[in-house]
Amino acid sequence: MLSPNMLKTFQTCQKKYYLKYVKNITIPQKLSHFEKGKKIHALANYYLRGDDITKFEQTLNNEEKTIWNLLKNNEYFQKTYVNSEYNISCKVGNYWLTGRLDAIVKDEKNYYILDYKTGAIPKNPEYDFQTIVYLLAFNKMGFNNNLYFVYIDLKNNKNHIIEYKNEKEYEDKIIKICNDIEKYEPKENFEQLKICDLCEYKKICHLIQ
Repeated sequence: MLSPNMLKTFQTCQKKYYLKYVKNITIPQKLSHFEKGKKIHALANYYLRGDDITKFEQTLNNEEKTIWNLLKNNEYFQKTYVNSEYNISCKVGNYWLTGRLDAIVKDEKNYYILDYKTGAIPKNPEYDFQTIVYLLAFNKMGFNNNLYFVYIDLKNNKNHIIEYKNEKEYEDKIIKICNDIEKYEPKENFEQLKICDLCEYKKICHLIQ
């Protein structure tokens, strides 16, 4: 089973993919990097399900409250709830792909897959593997008309809306990178990239082949 994060990691840096998913090396990271996003996602899940979140809201700091209010008042959070924190999977060619989406909502005409980001959204969201995999999965489940993927950019208070369009283009892109992953063999030397300084594996990258 391959996830969008696995595909994106391989596309960005094959050495990181090798260390993380082949050698299964985990690098501890500061919880503060993820705490804000986890809180907002958990709160959104409870809120959309109709749970009482009053006590949970009281634990948020000022920054988190601002972000939460932006999300709670977002136009897509006013639509009809379908599901949240939902596991999906689909088969593309000979490969199984899996993921976990933030929420699904609908109105009278359309279904919307929501993904809320407290940090940066993908540079080209319409071609991001998360977008493609989730749209394909829902298409294969029968939601093949009026389907959209919406990145809710909480950092800039913007919505980025991608309409489901071309199944073959999506499938070709996924099959190509899955083929590359299947044929992948680790190299003795890896090219240094601009993103290396930000990578959690930078201190051990050159030590492990």
